[in-house]
Parts: sequence; structure tokens; C-alpha cells
Amino acid sequence: MDINQIREILPHRYPMLLVDRIVEMEPERIVGIKNVTNTEPFFSGHFPDFPVMPGVLIVEAMAQAAGVLVLKNIGDRDRKLVLLVSIDHARFRKPVVPGDQLRLEMTVVKRRASVAKLAGRATVDGALVAEAEVMCKLAEKEEALSAP
Repeated sequence: MDINQIREILPHRYPMLLVDRIVEMEPERIVGIKNVTNTEPFFSGHFPDFPVMPGVLIVEAMAQAAGVLVLKNIGDRDRKLVLLVSIDHARFRKPVVPGDQLRLEMTVVKRRASVAKLAGRATVDGALVAEAEVMCKLAEKEEALSAP
């Protein structure tokens, strides 16, 4: 799945779209790719002399890959949002820097009608750089936008 197909599924846009490609997809598992470039807007401040991708953005990239998996087979997905509701067991093992290719592997742990929990691993060249469990909620756009 290329970036245009991902854009048909996820509502995210630059600079917050953090998945460039989907290279594997099964009913309960997905693998996405994020090419980390020197022009990423967050590198100008994190950190100017030693650019490191913020851990929260690695987790966000993992959650976006999960969102593709959750939304892929929903017919009315243009009326839905996948909202991140929890992050558990997040660990960051190595820095992610410009030039790295982040491989985001997410596997469903539990799924209900409107909630999914996924376990994820982010790797660079086969080395584990981050891992986390994320819980996502499928919501109607109108509900999500009108919530207090």
C-alpha cells in the first residue's frame, strides 16, 4: 500500500502523517514503514545538534499503522476516526535519527466492535528501537468532534 492509499484511509496529513508505506497486512497484523528524513519538522528543535525522533512520535507512527489496520475494511470509514485512548508498556531502546527506516509492526491483542488493543514493535535494520501496546477506539467523527 503506497502513501496515496494510506491517505485514503487515514485522515492525517503532513506533518502528522507518519506512515509512508504498508508492506504487509493480514487480518490481525500490519507492517508499516516510516522513512525518517533530515527534513522532518521536529528535528529543528529535537535536537538541533543531535537530531533524534521523539519517542511520542514513534508511538504515534505505530498507532497510525494500527489505524490503517482497524479502518481498512470498514465501508463507511470516511465517517470514522480511530482515536488513541491508551499507551502501555512503552519502551525506547535506541535513538531514531535521520536516514533511518522505521519498520512498524503491529499485532492485534484484543478486538471488540469499537475498541482494539495492539502490541507493537518498531525496528531499524532489524534492531528493536521501541515497543508499546496501544488501545484505539473507533468513533464517529461527529461524536469525536463534539466531545467535551
